[in-house]
Amino acid sequence: MIVAIDGPAGAGKSTVARAVADALGFRYLDTGALYRAVTVAAHRREIDPADVAPLARLAAETDMNEDGSRLTVAGQDVTDALRDPAASAAVSVVAAHPQVRAALIPIQKRWARSGDVVVEGRDIGTTVFPGAQVKLFLTADANERAKRRAAQLGSNDPAEIDRIAQSISERDRVDSSRSTSPLTRADDAVLIDTSDMPFDEVVGRIVEIVREASP
Repeated sequence: MIVAIDGPAGAGKSTVARAVADALGFRYLDTGALYRAVTVAAHRREIDPADVAPLARLAAETDMNEDGSRLTVAGQDVTDALRDPAASAAVSVVAAHPQVRAALIPIQKRWARSGDVVVEGRDIGTTVFPGAQVKLFLTADANERAKRRAAQLGSNDPAEIDRIAQSISERDRVDSSRSTSPLTRADDAVLIDTSDMPFDEVVGRIVEIVREASP
């Protein structure tokens, strides 16, 4: 079974998807980490995020592997660099390139090929796995998402929260307006607004939906 969880930046997809996978005994796959991995690798090679050709070659030709908790690119562990400010600032630009997305989708499909899996990203239910048995779209108020992201960074400074909120809004705009695989809710995806929902309630609701859909 494939459980597809989509949603905008800061909606809690990664932590929720991982918890759902643990509760169900499923594998967990964060597809956004692939785009971040390409972004990190490009930064280390001094490739401009807007330079499509070398980015597409990097995505298509570089060996990427994950073991459920760590991600390597060309044998180098990039996991701890995936949430660096440089990666966060450039990943939407990298992910907007159709050639990069075309190169990474086969990798996502290969990694999710065997067994039950929870896959999260921004185009899972619409593009990567349109036939997923369960589709969910997680969202939250932009200010709430900014507070969560700031908390992850160990900050509760209002100025920092405002800066993150502006960054998230811009990320939403770029992700939703790109020509290839834009961020959008699949017609058959269950919408879950996590703004005022406790984390355990969100996880429990999704686990319930998945179990109801199980053969």
